[in-house]
Amino acid sequence: MVLSKNCLIFTVLCLFVSANSFAQTASGAENYLSAAARPGEDALGLLDRYGLAAYSCNVSHFLEINELENNRLKAGTLYKLPVLVVVYNGKSIRTTLKIDDWKTAKRIEEYNKSAQRKALRPDYFVENKRLWVPWHEINCAESDLPKTAAASIGAIKKERVRDKSRPMPNVVMGGEKDRDGNRIFPIFGPGHQKTPLLNRKMKGKVFYLISGHGGPDVGAQGKRAGHTLCEDEYAYDVTLRLLRLLLSHGATAYMIVRDPNDGIRDGSYLKCDKDEEVWGGLNIPYDQKERLRQRTDIINTLTEKHLKVGQADQTILEIHIDSRSHDKKQDVFFYYRPNSDPSLALAEHIHQTFAAKYRKAQGRGYSGTVSSRQLFTLKETYTPRAVYIELGNIQNDWDQQRLVIQNNRQAIANWLCHALLTQ
Repeated sequence: MVLSKNCLIFTVLCLFVSANSFAQTASGAENYLSAAARPGEDALGLLDRYGLAAYSCNVSHFLEINELENNRLKAGTLYKLPVLVVVYNGKSIRTTLKIDDWKTAKRIEEYNKSAQRKALRPDYFVENKRLWVPWHEINCAESDLPKTAAASIGAIKKERVRDKSRPMPNVVMGGEKDRDGNRIFPIFGPGHQKTPLLNRKMKGKVFYLISGHGGPDVGAQGKRAGHTLCEDEYAYDVTLRLLRLLLSHGATAYMIVRDPNDGIRDGSYLKCDKDEEVWGGLNIPYDQKERLRQRTDIINTLTEKHLKVGQADQTILEIHIDSRSHDKKQDVFFYYRPNSDPSLALAEHIHQTFAAKYRKAQGRGYSGTVSSRQLFTLKETYTPRAVYIELGNIQNDWDQQRLVIQNNRQAIANWLCHALLTQ
């Protein structure tokens, strides 16, 4: 995992690497703005920080100019952004860019002002003669462009209003599109809901993601710095992060346990609550067996639906956090469906991926295990592959770092996604 020591190293590195690189030639040629990736930040996170992630053409161009095949970034490394740095002529944006549209010029002006307010740039383009021009403003289809910032935000908010008495719509993950065609998934929360399609490497693959417990059952609990750590909250956050990655690669993915107001959270201590639902907006029963039966029935119904249309590449991933004695360190480990060769193969592949990532990230051995177990979800579903994942011991101080450090939660999701992409 990416530990706090590594985060400190990366933070120091970023202090010495210029956050923005203007690389402007004397001739006034256009150049790309560059920025250093932060620890744990992927392509979507970096683009979102610069107000660019909402436009699919920005995402595809970012991958192209940086020669990337996926959204993984290396902290401290400079990446070209889909923002052109142009020499401002001192007169107007329109004459500088040789465009006629006044609204486009005003949006570009507002983008530069916003970047200064957010401390993304230290000065104003009128003063230093360096104008930032977002790629989508001059190179994307007209339908991709916002009418005004206020109108775009208003459209998103309007479309996100739901009648709480109705079940969530049964489209893939409740995804929506705003008025400008951007992919919006409200379940990820305001800071992460924009999820552009990076590629279609997982097209045709179907995933059922279950975060353990939820509703009346918070699962295992641990204590750290006066805070209570609830298993269901941390399992949910990791599962959401994985879901976002799968969707960005074109997968069909269902989040079986869903929270109406807890999106992806970046804090260390996640508030425990009991308001989770399951797919379709159904309440979670108090009885444990009823809870498990409810989830497996939902998955079996969806599995049958996809099999009928020829989608046989289907996988269940259930994510939990174990609870053992306080002094017991426990690496991530896996259970697979008994007597299922496809489930065993997937569990072993994920295990091998984690072992390789551990060696690279921490330079130490990996003690996670793979074994079969007669767990309810594994034995009561008939989806072709099913793997049950335990993220560690919620009682152990060392293992808790895997949970409370947000970069570590993202790393787990990244590693799981990498394994699924390479299986």
